Formats: sequence, C-alpha cells, structure tokens
Amino acid sequence: MPTDFDRARDALVDRLIEAGRIDRPETERAMRAVPRHEFVPAEHRDAAYDDRPLPIGAGQTISAPHMVAMMTDLLAPDPGEDVLEIGTGCGYHAAVTSEVIGDGTVYSVEYEPTLAREARDRLARLGYGDDVRVRVGDGHDGWPDHAPYGGAYLTCAPASLPAPVVEQVHPGGRVVGPVGRGRQKLVALTRRADGTVDRETHGGVRFVSMQGEHS
Repeated sequence: MPTDFDRARDALVDRLIEAGRIDRPETERAMRAVPRHEFVPAEHRDAAYDDRPLPIGAGQTISAPHMVAMMTDLLAPDPGEDVLEIGTGCGYHAAVTSEVIGDGTVYSVEYEPTLAREARDRLARLGYGDDVRVRVGDGHDGWPDHAPYGGAYLTCAPASLPAPVVEQVHPGGRVVGPVGRGRQKLVALTRRADGTVDRETHGGVRFVSMQGEHS
C-alpha cells in the first residue's frame, strides 16, 4: 500500500513533468522509484519531496529534484552502461542513475570520507550496494580503473570540467555538470572519436564548489 512518502514522490514527479522538467520516460521511472526521503537527514525528511536542495552535512547539499532529473535527461545513459559520478554526496543522484542504467554500474568518487561512508551504507541498505561503487578521492582525477565510461556527471562545480573525467568517457559519451566560480553554467559535452568535444550550455545553476587540490 502506498505511503505518504510514496504519494508525495509521485506528486512531485507529476509536477516536474507538467513543468517540462522531465523528458525521458527512463528518467521519470527512476525518479518515481528512488525514495528521496531516505537520503536526507531526519530533520529535513518532511521536505524531501519539495523541489529544492536540502543540507546533508559537511557543507554539502542534495540537489533539487528538478536538477537531478534534468541532468539525467541530458546524460541519457543507455541501459547496461557504466557511468562515472563525481560527488557522491548522500547517494541520491547515483541511485537515480542506477535505476536508469539497470545492469550497468555507477562508479562514484566522494571527497569527504564521512559522506562516502554514510552513502555507501545507505545505498547498501536500500538495495543499491552492488550497483553503485563509492570511493574516497579527488574527483578531478576521475576513477580510471573502470574507464571507459558511457558517460560522466558532476554534482559539484569545478572551475572547468576536469580533463581526466572527460578523457575517461568513451567516444559518443557525454559529460554533464556545473562549471564556474560564482556564476555557474550547466554544461553538457559530447566526446568525439578524435578527442574533441561538442559543448552545450543549459542555463545558470548554483552548486557547491568542487573540492580537491586542483580546485
């Protein structure tokens, strides 16, 4: 039987569709499947299905649902592909991506050890432990051990998209993320076979800054 959280989640997704925030059916299905309330601190759980960011500790936030949906649409990963995530945070975005790619794996790099440990435990408890791998590290370096990836995305804003992350995506794959200090833009790159990229910009955004020695 649906819970109040289930009904609130479906209502949120309905609003996002009506507002033109979700285009792909795969994204809609994933957004309906992942229990966002399980990824936010208990004191913010009543606001889990508001369309806004919420604090998760360590100065970080869980992105607004419309932004997760938009980035998932832009990445458009195929089922079975492996995807690189930079910035695990609480693990919510990785769970959404995991729902989209099915048998593929999300490889996620988190700078803050406490967040990485908590996200790993949370994802395992919710049934994503075999589908999302989390390690502590500097996201500027990506996770080369499992490259090439079908796509990559960042949940934090570097000054420019890190070259290793772009290079770890196979030709035809996409990299999506916020870029900039102060004024940020959401950028989507498509990597060509010759190593060059097609670049799109999708409006202004506001994310936490990317951490690491290259920031």
